[in-house]
Amino acid sequence: MVEVPESLPARMYLLAYDLRKQKMAKGGTRLGYVLRAAALTELYLDGRLGEERRGPVPGTPGDDPYGVVAQIAASRPRPWRHWVRKDARALVGTVRDELMRDGWIKVRDRRVLGLFPHRQITVRDPRVVKTLYGGASSALRGRPVAHVHSYDAAAAALAAAGELTPVLTGRDRRRYKRRIEELSARTGPAVPAVRALNASAAAAGG
Repeated sequence: MVEVPESLPARMYLLAYDLRKQKMAKGGTRLGYVLRAAALTELYLDGRLGEERRGPVPGTPGDDPYGVVAQIAASRPRPWRHWVRKDARALVGTVRDELMRDGWIKVRDRRVLGLFPHRQITVRDPRVVKTLYGGASSALRGRPVAHVHSYDAAAAALAAAGELTPVLTGRDRRRYKRRIEELSARTGPAVPAVRALNASAAAAGG
């Protein structure tokens, strides 16, 4: 059995890696939305976050690896969309550095044509990504949604919301639209916030 990272943000980072092209399929703020939503979703599924008035609130005390609960506790009530967007780009670097430190990926900084900085990401064991792909893919078919592992359901829902094409092509998102909606409903309120932010970015030409 292939071991995979425990945290949902780490899993989503690896799911954004295109094995065929050997590079990240998503980057910058859009990947940050997915990772922030993954952090919020993990806390929500574990009961460390609850929901009031369509926004997150601190729930059962527990680990807060990215300081998200502390941010929410210190703030006035805000919608999920705000917390998905907040510090999104910074979280990409944080999760990348954690994966590098723990030996899941290699990171090499180089210059294209000797001028333009480029960060090359390499997954050390492609089987890890394939296993995560398999979990997210299996969530779309077969067993009833209620019986799907919560992180596989979340991975599929977040991948669809963030348009992570290595996991779900546009055709897949259309084909499994109803199933994705069911998985999203089970996963929690951060998923529709990702969709809304991406729709706004697309409308603005971002």
